[in-house]
Amino acid sequence: MIFLCLNLGSQKEKEKIRDVVNLNKVLRIHEQDTGVLSMQAGIRIRSKDDLAEAYTPGVGELAKLIETDESAKNKYTLSGKLVALVTDGTAVLGLGNIGPAGGLPIVEGKALIYKQFSGVDALPLAINPVPIAEFVETIKNIAKSFAGIHLEDIAAPRCFEIEDKLKAALDIPVYHDDQTGTAIVVLAALINAARLVDKPITELRVLMHGVGASGLATAKLLYRFGITQLTLVDIHGKITEKDTRYNHYQRKFSAKIQQGQGQSLDELITGQDVFIGLSDRDVLSVQQVRRMTEDCIVFALANPRPEIAPDLAKAAGVKIMATGSSQYPNQVNNLLVFPGLFKGLLETHLKTVDEGLQIKVAQALSHLTVKPKVDNLIANVFDEGVVDTVVSAVKAYASDK
Repeated sequence: MIFLCLNLGSQKEKEKIRDVVNLNKVLRIHEQDTGVLSMQAGIRIRSKDDLAEAYTPGVGELAKLIETDESAKNKYTLSGKLVALVTDGTAVLGLGNIGPAGGLPIVEGKALIYKQFSGVDALPLAINPVPIAEFVETIKNIAKSFAGIHLEDIAAPRCFEIEDKLKAALDIPVYHDDQTGTAIVVLAALINAARLVDKPITELRVLMHGVGASGLATAKLLYRFGITQLTLVDIHGKITEKDTRYNHYQRKFSAKIQQGQGQSLDELITGQDVFIGLSDRDVLSVQQVRRMTEDCIVFALANPRPEIAPDLAKAAGVKIMATGSSQYPNQVNNLLVFPGLFKGLLETHLKTVDEGLQIKVAQALSHLTVKPKVDNLIANVFDEGVVDTVVSAVKAYASDK
C-alpha cells in the first residue's frame, strides 16, 4: 500500500479539494439510475382481467365518468395526489440564475424528500423563464394533472406576481417554498433562539441581508409575528421606500418597519441582535460580528456556503449560530417544512398558506424541541415527529377556519 502525503495549503484550497471529492460522489449517486427518482406502478398487471380493469376497456368507462364529473379525477387518478414541482432556475439560493436545466437537480431532490419523508408524490418540471403571463398560462394549462403547485427558485419580483396570478386562477394550493417554507423555519428557529438568549423576541433588532423572495417573505412573517425593528440590506445597502433600484414589493414593506441608522451593512450591523442572511457566501466579517450585541444570533443560511463560516462567527462572539447546511449544527432549512405542509394541505383540502397558518406551523416546529440548546436549536429533518407535527398544525388550523 502506498500513502501519499500532500501539502494542501490554505483552508480555501482544502475546501476546494474537498468539494471535488464530494462532487465525484454526487455525480456517481445521480448517474447510477439517471437521477434520484423513478415512477413506480401502483398495482400489478398479471392477467388479461387485470389489464382490462387497469387499462382498456375499463378506463373507457372511467373516462366517461370523469367527463361528466371532473372532480372524480381526484379520486380515481394520480392527479388527486400529485404535486407539480416547478422551477425556471432563475434564483437558486447561493447559486443565482442557473437556468431551468440547472434547476432540475434541485426540484428532483425536493421531490425525493417529499416522497421519502411524507409520502407525497411530486413531479419535477423545468420551464423556460418566459414572460410572466406565458409562464402562468403554461401552469394553468397543465394544472388538471395536479393536486397542488410547488414553485421553486423563481427570481423576485416575478415570483410574487406568478404566485398571485396562479392563486387567483387555480382551485388547488399554490405554494412558493423559497418564500413560505423559508419564512416558517426561520421564525421557528428564532423563537427558540430568543428563548436561549433570554430576550423577548418582539424586541429583537434584526438585520436581514438578502431581500429577494425568501428574504422579503421572512421579513414579512417576522413583522406579522411582532418583530418591528427590522433592517433590510442587500449588496447595495439599506433598502428604502424611495430607492428605485428595488421592486415595489421591497419598497412598500421597507416603509412599515423601524430600520437602523446608516446605509451600508458595515454601518448597520452595529448593535443588531440578529443577522439573518439569505444572500451569498462570505458577506459578513468577523469585525462586523464583533459590533453586534452580546449573545448575538447569526443565521447564515446561504447554500452551499454560508455568509460567514460557523467557526469564525463563534470565535467572534456569536452565541447562537445556524446555517442552511446539514454539515453544521442547527440546520435552518425549509426541508423541515414543505413535506409535512403539503401533506397537510392535501389531507385538509386547504387552498392557501396564509400568514396565520405559517405562524401556527412555525410555533409547532419550535415547540417540537422541548429544551433547545446552543447547538440543538431546532429539530433535525431526521428527528421523529417532524412531518407529523407540521401536518397536525395544518389540520388544527384548518379545523379553526
